[in-house]
Amino acid sequence: MPEHSPELPSARHRLVVLAICCASIFVVVMDISIVNVALPSIRHDLHASLSGLQWTVDAYTLVLAGFLVAAGSAADRFGRRRIFQIGLAVFGLGSLLCGLAPTMGWLIAARAVQGIGGTMLNPVAMAIVATAFPEPAARAKAIGVFGSMSGLALTMGPILGGALVDGLGWHSVFWINIPIVAVAIVCTALFVPESRAPRARRFDPVGQILVVLLLGSVVYAIIESRSLGWTSPVILALFAAAVLAVPVLLAYESRREDPLLDLRLFRSVPFISAILIALFALCGFGAFLFVTTQYLQNVRGLSALGTGLCLLPVGLLVVAFSRRIGRLVGARGPRLPLLLAGTALSLGAIASLRLEPTTPLPMVLAIYLLFGIFLTAVNPPITNTAVAGMPPSMTGVAASLASVGRQTGTTLGVAISGTLLGPALTHGGAAFTATARSIWWMLAGLGICILLLGLLSTGRFAEKSATRAAELFEEIDRGVGDRTAPAVQR
Repeated sequence: MPEHSPELPSARHRLVVLAICCASIFVVVMDISIVNVALPSIRHDLHASLSGLQWTVDAYTLVLAGFLVAAGSAADRFGRRRIFQIGLAVFGLGSLLCGLAPTMGWLIAARAVQGIGGTMLNPVAMAIVATAFPEPAARAKAIGVFGSMSGLALTMGPILGGALVDGLGWHSVFWINIPIVAVAIVCTALFVPESRAPRARRFDPVGQILVVLLLGSVVYAIIESRSLGWTSPVILALFAAAVLAVPVLLAYESRREDPLLDLRLFRSVPFISAILIALFALCGFGAFLFVTTQYLQNVRGLSALGTGLCLLPVGLLVVAFSRRIGRLVGARGPRLPLLLAGTALSLGAIASLRLEPTTPLPMVLAIYLLFGIFLTAVNPPITNTAVAGMPPSMTGVAASLASVGRQTGTTLGVAISGTLLGPALTHGGAAFTATARSIWWMLAGLGICILLLGLLSTGRFAEKSATRAAELFEEIDRGVGDRTAPAVQR
């Protein structure tokens, strides 16, 4: 659809816009993983409990997952540059508050503030990039570069975080965001043109509340179940609220003209598969990061920097091969990368079952290479699969929901792995590695699910379902169909 934005004056100007957006997505995604290597230091300094460490990660990712789509709609309505600048400022404020945190409660609240800012950066930056590069070929390349930043940031976070924690203390993993955000705010004002969607989607406060209720109830119940017990009335009530929120959300959204979750999207098998793949993949990688950083520091006694360097092979693989995987997806489709990703995750998890406190470090690093292959192969196909066959009017929404799947998966990965580890986190040694085996089995199962979804989402049946779903939206774009009819009657 045409965008209401001025023409960019030059190719160099466009590259500056792309660099600004890449910097924003880099810090937003990096703050998911950079904190992991700082958790032992935070635990020592602030006397944190295990649930406190889980919330340090999940308060951020949960807010990201819950408000991404709403932030994208606000940007379409009020202006993408304006919302982008507000998001940068809020993210910077949250980072400042995190660095000043004297208690765990303060730190968790500040992480939520960071998450609020992050929701205004992730989908909005994607829309700005798409607007800055209107030609299809140039847009595809720009989005490919932008998308690769997510995988790079996720893997570089522990390495950079390790160097900062050892050199300057855990507060510095938050301080580093402030100068980056300050420069980005100034550059956005100078170089990023304002743009809005031709027809902004209406706000859906009821749908937004139901989504937050669903995600928040599940995550809170999982994290607090270890201290309260699975049969606690509080935990049972939270799970009941989550279960009840699902049919209410589906019933309400199906009758909205501009729903937060457009149920017509779920008629496309590739779209459903992309959401599930994002959920499973980032659940697996979030759990891997949480367990691995604790294993390397608490069990093997490595420093934060040593822990980051042990994860360097993962980052190097992402840097070296992400663009090649992206080109492979563009040329031959997402099937082969998804099959490779699912296989690598399962093999890495099965190999991790043999990890002990005294396992030779070269063997440990070899196992981590499998997780690097997994992350390198799984990220590019997710967005491609989500938007497969979608008309231009729905590609942004589909991509945003794929991002929601990623953040929800990370949140659940940390929540589940922390809960399963339980007391073993303090005992260390053989007790830790024995307990961690349940998590590795979970990751092996997630890898098999990704492999099967890769097959399902790239077959003829999946392609036909995407075509039928796209036809529904094309009728609406032409003004032929009733906007609510496909969700309720068809």
